[in-house]
Amino acid sequence: MKNTIAIVALSSFFVFSACKKTETTNPSGEKTEVIQPEKFTVDSVKVEDSIKLTDSLQLKYSSKMLVFPSIKDKKLLDSIYFANKNINDFSKKGIENLVKKEKDDFYNSIKKDSKDWISDIKYSQEWYTSSSMDLKSNVNDFMHIQYIWGSYEGGAHDNYGYNERVFDLKNNKKVELKDITSMPKNKLETLLMKNINKINSGTTDENGKVNNSDMLLVDMIPATNNFYFDDKNLYFHYSPYEITAFAAGDIIIPISWEELKGTLNPEFKNRMKIK
Repeated sequence: MKNTIAIVALSSFFVFSACKKTETTNPSGEKTEVIQPEKFTVDSVKVEDSIKLTDSLQLKYSSKMLVFPSIKDKKLLDSIYFANKNINDFSKKGIENLVKKEKDDFYNSIKKDSKDWISDIKYSQEWYTSSSMDLKSNVNDFMHIQYIWGSYEGGAHDNYGYNERVFDLKNNKKVELKDITSMPKNKLETLLMKNINKINSGTTDENGKVNNSDMLLVDMIPATNNFYFDDKNLYFHYSPYEITAFAAGDIIIPISWEELKGTLNPEFKNRMKIK
């Protein structure tokens, strides 16, 4: 059995909205409190492992989870680790123990479910499960995390998906669409249909033109909570099979701030410095 565990401190540092107090002495000898911003730091825990169940079947496990020493708000942390219920220890050690348990659960579930048919596998296969949390940006106290998962347990191809979540570190909450725009969902969906071919996912026609719309599986693209943003656009991200055939891959559809003009939340608009 091969087992590799790595705890990596990421090099990204941001100023978090929380503050800490320090003391300084003025010329008269009196001590005064000075409030200094607390550094926003991010660590990560990564576990990679593989075992051989039979001569023909190997299992691989990989998981990377971020750790946020500076974030203390329990409700916010619960939202960040939304896929892992009932976490009480958000420390690096606590997250490492959680990942190791998930690895063991994966192996045990495959062993249990495959005991009646595993001997039928005659050719070499490698099954896997993987997941990753990636910090994509932290701008104006809006932290964007991308969650990626993938798996293969036999069949024609593997499966994978994305979950985009943006967290408001100033107000300790996950950002919802209503925090950004008041545009009705039916109008957002009209814009999504209009803009589906603006970003290349790898699906093009014979002339090299982006052609995501040809693989649509839905009559109307839903405005979901799987979104993020930058200084130019609001982006909606769709995993394979969500709105298109698997061959189209994952689809990202932008809606510009100009297209949302007149519907943007004033506080959000000011924080993002949108003109």
